[in-house]
Amino acid sequence: MSLMLFIERVYMGVVIVFVKLCGRKPEKRYKWEELKDDVELGNSNYPMVLVQIPMYNEKEVYQLSIGAACDLSWPSDRIIIQVLDDSTDPVIKDMVEVECQKWASKGVNIKYEIRGNRNGYKAGALKEGLKHSYVEMCDFVAIFDADFQPEPDFLRRTIPYFVHNPEIGLVQARWKFVNSNECIMTRIQEMSLNYHFRVEQEVGSSTYAFFGFNGTAGVWRIAALYEAGGWKDRTTVEDMDLAVRASLKGWKFVYVGAIKVKSELPSTFKAFRYQQHRWSCGPANLFRKMAMEIIKNEKVNLWKKIHTIYSFFFVRKIVAHLVTYFFYCVVIPVSVLVPEVEIPKWGLFYIPTVITILNAVETPRSIHLVVFWVLFENVMAMHRTKGTFIGLLEAGRVNEWVVTEKLGDALLKSKDSKPAIKATQKSRFSRFRERLHLLELSMATFILFCACYDVVFGKYYYFIYLFGQTIAFYVAGFGYVGTLIPNS
Repeated sequence: MSLMLFIERVYMGVVIVFVKLCGRKPEKRYKWEELKDDVELGNSNYPMVLVQIPMYNEKEVYQLSIGAACDLSWPSDRIIIQVLDDSTDPVIKDMVEVECQKWASKGVNIKYEIRGNRNGYKAGALKEGLKHSYVEMCDFVAIFDADFQPEPDFLRRTIPYFVHNPEIGLVQARWKFVNSNECIMTRIQEMSLNYHFRVEQEVGSSTYAFFGFNGTAGVWRIAALYEAGGWKDRTTVEDMDLAVRASLKGWKFVYVGAIKVKSELPSTFKAFRYQQHRWSCGPANLFRKMAMEIIKNEKVNLWKKIHTIYSFFFVRKIVAHLVTYFFYCVVIPVSVLVPEVEIPKWGLFYIPTVITILNAVETPRSIHLVVFWVLFENVMAMHRTKGTFIGLLEAGRVNEWVVTEKLGDALLKSKDSKPAIKATQKSRFSRFRERLHLLELSMATFILFCACYDVVFGKYYYFIYLFGQTIAFYVAGFGYVGTLIPNS
């Protein structure tokens, strides 16, 4: 499995170098011409666009997303902003509705839609939003999560791909992180996600193979969305589910890395753990559900089938998590206790080094944090592996959906607001107990024992790595990762 992952990373590295050297930009691979005003046709020259903003109790960021969507540079009579509010807090619902009314009074065509339940979570909200009669006049739908802020020219840079290329069903933009400097955890996330966008998505798009929809900061051709069967809530990765089904119908996807949409990284360890569980459990469960459907499909060629099943799903969504956790957190420590076992250098050093370099090179400003990235990714691999098995086996938490907590400017407010800190209700012990994570602490203790054993009886100096990994697990286990917010 290490070799599989190594070959996959090297392959993508070779492709991305070729793409950059040859300048294979999306506008060169597909026809792209800026839409211009027509004196005779007027605004009818612009297609009708629906902008959906699903949200759930997004107190800290709802104004940012709604404001950015309403500021999009597109004829006002050719765009509909649809706020899909599933909030359960009546105070927040009123705040969101007032914000929508404020923009409506300025002449923006904005709709505030709510449901009587949260069935299907985000997928259910998006599906319900498409049922309104005014959506029938729309040709395309742009989707932005509550913490995403598109630039005003977003539609003018994406819609031309659809207008001039009828085979394109999705245009995906890149995420730009507004809080990447908040703490080491956000810097590490930036490294991993930069690799995902700059390499994985770019390679999939450039080779006309499959790449997934990221759930936000993208535009769908509504006809492609309907032909694929619409939104489904059978997994926690409704975006990937839709993308796979649309791809099997023959629709092409384009990733445009030059278009960046501001977003927020989860900066608390709790929020990041929930997000990573969903991102690992969902793809594994979708793989279980769709593997045979992909194999039997007759509309796409063999190369695309192999790429989707083997490369996209098996290697990246399953093997990567299993290798990272079992090899670096189980096999290496256990090998210390069994002196007869000798791990070859190519597996222990050369392969991990190459993989690490290929990942880190996409974020050169954080190259000095590569050791922290390796140790922290190994910690998170435990949760990703657990999520992968839950998805493959369809165990209890397979459809658990916890909305990723966004802070917006809440941290600054809490720091500047003395009453917020004084309003703490929980005891110091209760707050400490909430930060404890028994899985991480158990792994830390196990690896610490192996490290100490290696100091006394070992001969390969594994303890240098094992002590570092022990510290990483203990730091995470005691909750000293990410941003610590004062309880109020």
